Amino acid sequence: MGKRELSNLNHNITLSLPGIISISTFILFICGSLRHLLFQSHAFDLGIFDQAVYLISQGLTPISTFMGYHILGDHAAYIWYPLALLYKIYPIIYWLFAVQALALSLGALPTWHLSRQAGLTEKQAVTMALVYLLYPVVFNVNLFDFHPEVIALPTLLAAIWSARAKRFWWFCWSIIVILGCKAVLSLTVAAMGFWLLVFEKRRWCGILALILGISWFAIASGVIIPTFSGKEAAAVGRYSYLGDSVFDIAKSLLLKPGLIFANLFNFSNLIYLLLLILPIAWGVSYSSATPLIAAIPCIGLNLITDYQPQKDLVHQYSLPALPFLLLVVITTLATGKGWLRSPKFIILWSLLTFLLLAKFTYFGSIYLKKLDAWQATQTAISLVKTKGSVLTTGAISTHLSHRQLIKLAYSEQPLDELTQFDYILLDTRYPGFGNTPESASKMVNFLRSHADFNLQHEDNDIYLFHRK
Repeated sequence: MGKRELSNLNHNITLSLPGIISISTFILFICGSLRHLLFQSHAFDLGIFDQAVYLISQGLTPISTFMGYHILGDHAAYIWYPLALLYKIYPIIYWLFAVQALALSLGALPTWHLSRQAGLTEKQAVTMALVYLLYPVVFNVNLFDFHPEVIALPTLLAAIWSARAKRFWWFCWSIIVILGCKAVLSLTVAAMGFWLLVFEKRRWCGILALILGISWFAIASGVIIPTFSGKEAAAVGRYSYLGDSVFDIAKSLLLKPGLIFANLFNFSNLIYLLLLILPIAWGVSYSSATPLIAAIPCIGLNLITDYQPQKDLVHQYSLPALPFLLLVVITTLATGKGWLRSPKFIILWSLLTFLLLAKFTYFGSIYLKKLDAWQATQTAISLVKTKGSVLTTGAISTHLSHRQLIKLAYSEQPLDELTQFDYILLDTRYPGFGNTPESASKMVNFLRSHADFNLQHEDNDIYLFHRK
């Protein structure tokens, strides 16, 4: 192939990047929406967030009745307020799926710019964009309800590019967005600041990120979350062996290193690290590893917890580490190293690891288990005509969360509590997390005999009761 033909090929590949991002956004949106339509989404976390954003859009206090407190008491995430502007256009949960799909896909754009900034060719830069999109956690997290960290993912990549390009105000804006997505991201911001300051020699960006990251973590975990929730941050319980508060855990990290090491070296953590590295193993080298300094808070918290979902590529907990893993392989390629250098073979490796670790097979298996009662459930939901209070299952709740009071039925629930709800929608076959078929059936029998309730719908173990 001559130089002119190669140049034209590179030019066409570069022009296709918007198309790649558009296709990715479409696929992710369809997958997230389809999972929801198949009643596989959950109150924790989609129902919580959807209810909060809806209430904000209606000018109401965003108290999540799934949790029992203000949404800022969850993770001090102020990103919900600008997201509520979308619900002002039209209040529908699919905005969250659209935002998530777009945010995850847009990460390919700053990945491309970082690659070009590092000196990679246009073809190599597009290859790295595809490596990003095919990294399994990008697809998998899109299937796990909605999480605001997805907005922070492309913004972290953009922040790194801005710092390297000496775009200070763009960097500032990026940091504000990242911190607004989740309190714990402030630790990643602080670590990134240290890395930028010491290793990248970006003094002002590094100092700013370091100060804002540490300050926001202290304010969010010490003031905002306890004020709005009345308790410590939700994740504290996952580190109970280190203490009962953020302060106690921080103290243990400094003064009791033996506790940490005792929980670090185990088979579960080894598998987790292998999963993180496998999709980019071709480009990991010691000489390019300094960006991993910024990933230490994210990966470290996942390693020292005993909460297993933080040690996989299915949930959202590894997202903040991805930008820095990508920087490692970008640097490796830029220095002519790595045991795969051909774009063709790099993409093939990414495809193979995607097929191995991405959970697309769920659409042919576990996501179809409620298909037999799908029509009955849809009919019951359509009969909930008002914004009155609802008691239901976790999977159904995400279809009815646009109201001020909605809660989940649970197995130990006193039957007298049922009378406070306007609608009670139960599934005795799939009663949801925290409930059992026996308990759900007991509730149904109680409501059948209660004078204040009418049975509006009964089909395929789906029961809808309406208070008179």
